[in-house]
Amino acid sequence: MKAAMLRSVLRRSCSATPPSASHVMRRGFASDSAPERKVAVLGAAGGIGQPLALLMKLNPLVSKLALYDIAGTPGVAADVSHINTRSEVAGFMGEDQLGQALEGSDIVIIPAGVPRKPGMTRDDLFNINAGIVKSLCTAISKYCPSALVNMISNPVNSTVPIAAEVFKRAGTYNEKKLFGVTTLDVVRAKTFYAGKAKVNVAEVNVPVVGGHAGITILPLFSQATPRANLSDEEIKALTKRTQDGGTEVVEAKAGKGSATLSMAYAGAIFADACLKGLNGVPDVVECSFVQSTVTELPFFASKVRLGKNGVEEVLGLGPLSDFEQQGLEALKPELKSSIEKGITFANQS
Repeated sequence: MKAAMLRSVLRRSCSATPPSASHVMRRGFASDSAPERKVAVLGAAGGIGQPLALLMKLNPLVSKLALYDIAGTPGVAADVSHINTRSEVAGFMGEDQLGQALEGSDIVIIPAGVPRKPGMTRDDLFNINAGIVKSLCTAISKYCPSALVNMISNPVNSTVPIAAEVFKRAGTYNEKKLFGVTTLDVVRAKTFYAGKAKVNVAEVNVPVVGGHAGITILPLFSQATPRANLSDEEIKALTKRTQDGGTEVVEAKAGKGSATLSMAYAGAIFADACLKGLNGVPDVVECSFVQSTVTELPFFASKVRLGKNGVEEVLGLGPLSDFEQQGLEALKPELKSSIEKGITFANQS
């Protein structure tokens, strides 16, 4: 695929952008007038990190791209740096270079940690990734406390609360600047819905709310556009497939990987939306797992309006079908437990 085609992919937000905003961004992409923006990718040598680094290199809104990992980053950075796009690329490796990678960052994307493998539970993931996230967020609070933080490391339902607690302890917490990236759930819901409804996937929008694991993922197909006359059974099947999308890929890769490529794509889409928001593009709306009062839970994924300060507005759920209302009530205990687990871990030491 040619670079121009990939750039056009990155222009499209997960939620429809008004024509006026799209026109503004096309004009901005074609000129050198876009503001200077530094993006840091923590975990850039990993299965998600490498394709994510590539996609961020293709984004003309990025002027500096810092790639960090505990090992292997110089090679990834050298490879990506040869691509003839705007951003300057620098690779950083090991704890002693983490500060350099973070300094001056506008957005920090965190795909660091281990991916899910066959037989692994979310608890298994938590036991490994929680400590990694805590350490990285401690560094963020020191070196770039004003950056937008895009959390990809799983389990997001717990790692976002961990990050919040770390930032609170450091006195740098800003709830408007911490995001759990749930965009892959939206990407999957759109793809599966379009296939079943026989509509153009480029025109589809499906809000996905709740969390980012199993039954906590709640696609709102009753609000999907364009509208399609799908049966209750079809909606239930689409919901289940969206919730189990990660497992579907893990099993298909037969133990040799997880949803790294689609996650990198989703991460790049969400980071692009954050960049647009920072640059003042109006009406940029994405679903994300953020501090929220939409439900009684302290964190919740729903549609969020992005702007120059990060979260400008957390949008409500809108009308739900009976099936979705039941799903909402069913997910709350599990999501509550995951959130509390993250908070407890962050405050243990």
